[in-house]
Amino acid sequence: MVQLHVKRGDESQFLFNTTTDAPLESLIQQVTAIYNGRLKVDRICSEIPELADHGVTLPPNMQGLTDEQIVELKLKDEWEERCIPSGGKIFRKDEIGRRNGHAPNDKMKEVLMRTVEEAKALISKKQVQANVCVTMEMVKEALDQLRGAVMIVYPMGLPPHDPIRMEFDDQEDLSGTQASLQVITEEECQFWWAGKEMQRGKKLQDYIGRNEKTKIVVKLQKKGQGAPAREPLVTDEQQKQMMLHYYKRQEELKKLDEADDDSYLDSEWSNRQALKRQFQGLTNIKWGPR
Repeated sequence: MVQLHVKRGDESQFLFNTTTDAPLESLIQQVTAIYNGRLKVDRICSEIPELADHGVTLPPNMQGLTDEQIVELKLKDEWEERCIPSGGKIFRKDEIGRRNGHAPNDKMKEVLMRTVEEAKALISKKQVQANVCVTMEMVKEALDQLRGAVMIVYPMGLPPHDPIRMEFDDQEDLSGTQASLQVITEEECQFWWAGKEMQRGKKLQDYIGRNEKTKIVVKLQKKGQGAPAREPLVTDEQQKQMMLHYYKRQEELKKLDEADDDSYLDSEWSNRQALKRQFQGLTNIKWGPR
């Protein structure tokens, strides 16, 4: 199997296994789905701690308002009584006024936070270092784990305006957010390898040959952004190792220079004629008047 090391810019994303005769059109579709799926998991994982601390999201027309403003405007959260966490609720006020403050108890919070860590680990960028390839099935498994944990804590479901539910329903609105800049649609995705764009309509073997044991670095780029930066000749880790090696070498040379010091030759004990002079009574002779 050919192993693709997928990067976005200089940052590693995941490893992906394929074959040399795979059409690039299909390959781009699969890799883009995994890339965007991992982003979805990350977005949900960033929202769940807020859910665990402050409960479900308020309706859009109530977010950011003070309690006095809500009373004055006669606004009511219709989902407040429906979305009560399992095991009871604990009031933890959301200072930014985005969530209703009816948080789950500590036991249910632990369920949510533990599942977040498990889902993150499943699609983590550290899988590259472990030489583990990420598949779409792994992404779906992470999403199912998160969905299951939310259903345990909120068996009645979340409000339709809650960003976590919107992510699960594929109805998220990312317009105007930083997250929208990270997403790459299948139509605008480009593969770059060795400073060249890998054109749709061709096969992978048209670029790398038929060796199924090939490992290459593929960079994702949005259409119109031009060629990404080339890979450095040495990685950051290799550069650190080289600097460490040079430092150790300098220390060794310094010790060798100290070992070559011949100042000891001026010492009395190093005089080869000392024993002879002693027998002849020529030691401790001083010139001049006493």
